[in-house]
Parts: sequence; C-alpha cells; structure tokens
Amino acid sequence: MSYRANSMVLGVAEPPVAEAQSWIEGRTFPPDRPLLNMAQAVPSYPPATELQDHLAAAVHRTDASLYTEILGLPALRAALAAHMGETYGADLDARDFGITAGCNQAFCVAMSALAGPGDEVILPAPWYFNHQMWLQMQGVTPVPLQCDEARAAMPDPGDAAALIGERTRAIVLVTPNNPTGAIYPPALLASFYELARERKIALVLDETYKDFMPGEAPPHDLFTRADWRDVFVQLYSFSKAYSLTGYRVGSVAGGPAIMGAIEKIMDCIAICAPRIGQEAALYGLGHLAGWRAEKRDLMQTRTEALREAFRASNCEYGLVSSGAYFAWVRHPFSDMDSAAVARMLATDHNLLCLPGGMFGPDQEKYLRLAFANLEADRMGEVVSRLSASGAGAA
Repeated sequence: MSYRANSMVLGVAEPPVAEAQSWIEGRTFPPDRPLLNMAQAVPSYPPATELQDHLAAAVHRTDASLYTEILGLPALRAALAAHMGETYGADLDARDFGITAGCNQAFCVAMSALAGPGDEVILPAPWYFNHQMWLQMQGVTPVPLQCDEARAAMPDPGDAAALIGERTRAIVLVTPNNPTGAIYPPALLASFYELARERKIALVLDETYKDFMPGEAPPHDLFTRADWRDVFVQLYSFSKAYSLTGYRVGSVAGGPAIMGAIEKIMDCIAICAPRIGQEAALYGLGHLAGWRAEKRDLMQTRTEALREAFRASNCEYGLVSSGAYFAWVRHPFSDMDSAAVARMLATDHNLLCLPGGMFGPDQEKYLRLAFANLEADRMGEVVSRLSASGAGAA
C-alpha cells in the first residue's frame, strides 16, 4: 500500500486464536478421532431457551434498534449494581457501572482512561494476550509480573511493588485467571489493593469468570472498602455467565472520575454497547440465577474431571493449575518451543490448544487448554492424546 499504517499496531502479534485455527483449516476429522478444540474459551451450550425466546420477542419492539445511553441501559446498570452488591456484600450504585461490548472493550476503555503513550501497566505473566496487545497498540508498556509455577501461578505483591515506577499507572489482575485458571484468594487481592492505594495507582481486576468460582463465598471484599472508587476498577463479562459470547456485552466499574473519562471514550468508539446484548444481560440478571448456578456446577464438574484424568494417568504433561475455563499445562519437550508442540498436537493428535508463548515471556514450557468447550466425559480422551504425544519425550 502507498500510505503508512500505525507502526504500533503493525508491531503487534497476529490474533492468537485465529492463528491456531489456521493450523486445522481445511481439514476433516474422522468420527472415531474427532477434533478436540480447546483453543478458545466458548461455552459448549447455547443460551437458556427462555432467554432466546425473550430476545426473539424483544427485536420486534420499536426501541430495540435504537441507541442506548452511552454507558448503557439505566435498568441494566441498576440491575448489575444490585447483583454485584449482593455478590460482594457492598452498597453499590448504578452510576458505578458502565456497559461495554464485552470485557475486552471494558479493558480497552479502562486502560485508555488510565494510561497514555510512555506510561506503564503491570500485567500478570502469563498474561491474557489481548491485554498486552491493546497496551502495545496504545504505546503503553506492559510490565510482566511473573506468576511462576513454583507459586501455583499466583502473583506476588512484593514482586509487583518492585516493578512500580514513576510511569506506572495500574496493576492488572485476572481471577479466575486466563490463561492459568488460578483463582486468587481474597487475602491476596486485599494485599494488592493496599499496594495500589499506597502507591497511588489503580488496581484493575478482570473478573470475566467470577461466575464459575466454586462455592458461594464472595471472591473479595474490595467493593466494601470506603475508598474503593479511588483505587479499584472492576471488569466483568456477561458472555460466559449466560453464553452470550457473540452478543458482546460486558461492564466496567469505577469511581466518578474514571467513569466520566470512559463515557467520553465509549462515545467515540461505539456510542454504546449493542442494545440486543444489553437486553440479554438484563434478562439474565433478572431471571437466570438458577441457570447460571447450574452452569457453574457444570464447569466445576469439568474441572474436576480434567484433574482426575491427570491424576489417573502417567501422562508426561504436568497440570500446573486449573479452574473456571482453563488449565495451564507443562509440556515435556525440552527441544521444542510451545508453538511447535501445539502444532504437533493439532496435526498429529487432533487436539487444538494454544502455546504458552502466546501469553508472554518465559512461557515456552506451557500450553493453555480451554476445557469449557468439552463435556466432562471427554477429559480422559484429552489426557490420553496428550500421553500418546508425550511418550518418549526428550
């Protein structure tokens, strides 16, 4: 082309899931050895039937095709505030929340509100690749906070403190984590909150998968802090909780200053999140608590099935951590990088997953398995194929 494109965008890696999907493009798979697709985190079930019926009727309303307020339908923001307040035992207000086109957009608008070119943001490594990609495109430096296998893939506040400099604007955490599945305990999150408060930076917590945590205890108490609006930014997604990945609906929560900045950014990017997705989220919050709980239990069953399959096997691969939608697995090949291992699994064993190298520095020994795509009774086959590929590994 004769014109120049943005070099910061051109320098970013290609979308990882699309790259992995290209490894199987044009292939067919035999019935006795079908593709086990564990590359992308997509629920294996559709939305609830009553939600589908509600949306089918909703599209006939005259207002269904119109813009909403920039930060979302007032009724949805109020319902979300009530839901989060009940979940975390906090007094929250609709004004604390804005609706976005998925949690990816929530991250993008939050980061654009917090940091600019030349600034730094601390990301847990392995990181969710879209977080790193967006920061790089904006000229913001992602600073890796290593979550080593020896720490069960948990971040350390002391390590984070050593990384904070004059240009640091935020620490980002993801729990349950993508890609490792690790669930950060409340005390750990509280330590990061205190660190962010003391160093006058934001703590941004991506809780896309909060609805798939085991048990009923609150994931943390950060919303109950008197000064949370000055420190804490929460990101959330309805996509997984209600199987709405294609409807693109998520949220961001924060104090008045950052929400005001986010409103400006949203107006320029999309004016508002897609209305039909907002209608779906509103219905889900009001009617599908039981359905959501059933799917949480279903995912927990799949998690346990995968763990049991590893325990029962002499597989050369090692399960480092798992939870919600993901498993972080150490591969046994000392002479192959993670991309080569993932390609081999795809081409020779009809098992598609993502290489650890896509998730940041020093991750070449690992693979990410998105096991939510598969029923519990397939987990034994997953480990069996890994075992077959790892037999005699160097």
